[in-house]
Amino acid sequence: MNTREQQLAAFDRLLTVMDELREKCPWDMKQTMNSLRHLTIEEMYELGDAILEGDMEEVKKELGDLFLHLVFYSRIASETDLFDVADVLNAICEKLISRHPHIYGDVVVADEEEVKANWEKLKLKEGKKSVLEGVPKSLPAMVKAQRIQDKARGVGFDWDNADQVWEKVLEELEEFKSAANQQEQESEFGDLLFSLINYARFKGINPEDALEKTNKKFIFRFQYLEQQSAADGKQMGKMSLEEMDEYWNRAKKL
Repeated sequence: MNTREQQLAAFDRLLTVMDELREKCPWDMKQTMNSLRHLTIEEMYELGDAILEGDMEEVKKELGDLFLHLVFYSRIASETDLFDVADVLNAICEKLISRHPHIYGDVVVADEEEVKANWEKLKLKEGKKSVLEGVPKSLPAMVKAQRIQDKARGVGFDWDNADQVWEKVLEELEEFKSAANQQEQESEFGDLLFSLINYARFKGINPEDALEKTNKKFIFRFQYLEQQSAADGKQMGKMSLEEMDEYWNRAKKL
């Protein structure tokens, strides 16, 4: 692995390259925070894909892309004297130190749960009006539900055990089945999903990761069905469900 000096030199090199691109490249000169925003979101999803695939070479590449974006935003802000990369890094260091009094102070914690609880309480002391303020509005709904539940748990608003949550899941399922119209069904289905995400949290399952792995599994099996049926001279849309199931079951065995 690289030494601390080599790591610092690499970061300095990135800052230098960023300065040169911002001053000389027509595309880089034109960018604003708003124009970069959707690209940054895309890079985050690409990193997430690489992590799920377990492709460390791709993870390294995507982390590099994210580093570039973070430095890019800081450089843009520095041009109008708002802040620069040093301000950004010092601010996160100060926040980490203040929110880890069990490391940098005299607070004693028993486990990870107490660390998370203290984190949320410290945020309120810093002026936050709600522990849920830190949940981004634009998060995908499933990830947002998970973060909401995590933060509520941090201040003690939670079920005692997984069995209680499962009872809630069954209750919401019955309410969904009993819904009288489309509007009620939508509302009850949302409640059902929220309770399932809560149950997943109690079982140590990340619902977003679990669903994405199922998506990938479905894509593999469906594409196998497409390819193998075509190789046998059959056409999608003209096969019976029983015929398609034969290919699907073969794919499952793979």
